[in-house]
Amino acid sequence: MLSHRYPRAAGRSFRRGWLVSAVAAGAAIALSPAAAQSATAGPGTARPGTARPATARPGTARLAGAGPAGSPGSLQQEFAAAAAQYQVPEAVLLGVSYQESLWEENGGQPRYAGGYGPMNLTDLTQARLTKDGFGGDAQRTRDLLNAPALHTLPAAATLAGLPDHAVETSPGANIQAGAALLASYEKKYDSGRLPADPSDWYVAAAAYSQAAEPFVARQFADAVYTTIQVGATRTTKSGQVVTLQADPSAQPQPSTIGRLRLKNVTVPPADPTMDPAQIAKPECPASLHCIYSPSGYWQYGPAKGDYGDHDLASRPKNLQIHYVTLHDNEETGDTTLWLFHDPTYLASANYEVFSDGTVVQQVPNEDIAWDTGNPAFYQHSVGIEQEGFAIDGATWYTPQMYHATAALVRYLSARYGIPRDRAHILGHDSVPGGNCDTCIAGQHWDPGPYWDWGRFMALIGAPIRPTAPASSNVITIDPSFQANQQVVTGTEPIQDLAPYPSPYHGPEWANLGANPPGNFYVKQPRQPVSFVWLHTQPSFSAPLVSDPYLHGDPYVGTPAGPGTIRANDWGDKAVTGEEYVVAGHQGSWTAIWYAGTKGWFYSPPGPAAAAVPSQAPVTITPKAGLSSIPVYVDDYPLKSDYPAKFLSEAQFPPPLHAATDNYTISAGQSYVAAGPAFNGDWYYAATIDGSAPYDRTDFPGSDKFYLITYNHRMAFVNADDVTAAPSTP
Repeated sequence: MLSHRYPRAAGRSFRRGWLVSAVAAGAAIALSPAAAQSATAGPGTARPGTARPATARPGTARLAGAGPAGSPGSLQQEFAAAAAQYQVPEAVLLGVSYQESLWEENGGQPRYAGGYGPMNLTDLTQARLTKDGFGGDAQRTRDLLNAPALHTLPAAATLAGLPDHAVETSPGANIQAGAALLASYEKKYDSGRLPADPSDWYVAAAAYSQAAEPFVARQFADAVYTTIQVGATRTTKSGQVVTLQADPSAQPQPSTIGRLRLKNVTVPPADPTMDPAQIAKPECPASLHCIYSPSGYWQYGPAKGDYGDHDLASRPKNLQIHYVTLHDNEETGDTTLWLFHDPTYLASANYEVFSDGTVVQQVPNEDIAWDTGNPAFYQHSVGIEQEGFAIDGATWYTPQMYHATAALVRYLSARYGIPRDRAHILGHDSVPGGNCDTCIAGQHWDPGPYWDWGRFMALIGAPIRPTAPASSNVITIDPSFQANQQVVTGTEPIQDLAPYPSPYHGPEWANLGANPPGNFYVKQPRQPVSFVWLHTQPSFSAPLVSDPYLHGDPYVGTPAGPGTIRANDWGDKAVTGEEYVVAGHQGSWTAIWYAGTKGWFYSPPGPAAAAVPSQAPVTITPKAGLSSIPVYVDDYPLKSDYPAKFLSEAQFPPPLHAATDNYTISAGQSYVAAGPAFNGDWYYAATIDGSAPYDRTDFPGSDKFYLITYNHRMAFVNADDVTAAPSTP
């Protein structure tokens, strides 16, 4: 999310913003100088209370503007003057502002979360919420309008003796107010001191983040100090040149975060009406620190079918559990709990894993969380959200998180008999979207390129190892994570408004219904990734393969062309642990059958090899005489499989099995299947109380399917279309 897991309960509509969030989601690494061409709004700071109209206050502070670069009112001089006035080290003030806004003024207009000016001081109002599409969501807006972190501007203006309107519209006044607020935090948490050494202001920078969790506060403060240490120079959109001189002597002091007395997890208040408890205690291994905080389950509209945010079932009694699906939130953990407690959010997961290793169960495993947007998968899956941001995963995916999630997956796989392989231990990026062009194109790509699948599979007791001779026609992708360092491009996520801000609030891209333009994507630092690039020919100069939904689909509106190095361009990457049939060799290059074509990746012999030979019990190829066969993203029953009485009485039409528009497998191609053929099914859940005819019934289909690794994602083929055989040694 994700924020960005907007699944669809069958027959219900997608949530606003699902597609753009899915395609663009990600968060840039602690805004380094390399991200200087990206625009972002960070979190603000605190005043308890509610939003209110701006009011003028008497005071003696100088009102300042920001003229052209180099003029007496330049932004650089405003930072220097405010730092001197409030005894804040100039480097700290510049570093905080850089992380909050990249020194952007935003023309005196509020950002998405109601933040103003270079210091991103916040004053979220109902009018702003309505403009951002939250006008009718009373359950959520009540908390937002009372969140201290979203109403920082009035408190800062009071400290500086400035009118609210001036702090909103004047960059100089905004910087003064931010400096006053930053100084107030240092005094509060440093025994009244205002030290001259920038190293001593770490706690104030952490407090300025307004993070609810110590881990999140540390991410923001660490980013501030990284910026101070390496320096930055940037020209803002208004033409202001601002420079932060590098100061390698400025050392972070993370131990001081303890002075903030933040909780590791903030569990939303119990609400027996909207969030009724459904189990007595969390379903977790004894080794984990596990909490139960029930997800929303409530009727929000006039009809009994207007409910959220999961379906009741009796798994595995009436519905088998085949998969575990891993995500990242595209939010902090606290924000995710808050969002999932809102039944109108229409998204959920069974578990949330925090970066410190804390596990919070939200939906009982017997019930169905709406976590991937494709019921063919989520009705059979246990969904595990993980705190963090896909494009910044290396920062958020801590050792504590890896070990906690692995312990949970070992527990779940043992309890429900889930195979410990990459065809059943999935990422959200392994699950195809529902069967519409925009759904397939817009499906999420978390936990993303920086999740170390090799490490994780070893932690769950299923390390990736050769299982066949080198001559095998099946390989498993397995590049050395630390050695496989690549550059991808990414953009900040457009996130949900929440009372618990994270260090990332997304680009200033106002249209939430469309992708941001290409200049919002910036190169991320070269670092380890869990994939190999796939080329159209055995050469680094050959284009990357392209997915037809991401490149050239007229319904999606994507331009034709080769694959790209964008993190969210999942159509040109083969991910660690996934198995493919070999389509050819040339020198140090190996080709695999991938999405209906050959994809070539570099895999020299020795330690740099990117794959291992494997044995696959089942591979499939089109039956003799067929030039091509269709590929499916679901395994639903045919219309004839449903009882006629059900079809006449159903609250909404069941989804019907149909081939995708753009995916096929041609004669001669082969793919690895996850296991034997099986009958598809679909679980019907229509009302909050189960009162509709046939409610909470699983309908089996007559067709048999194989689940295959088709491209970056899983897919289905009809067993009648293929010949199945084990891999050849």
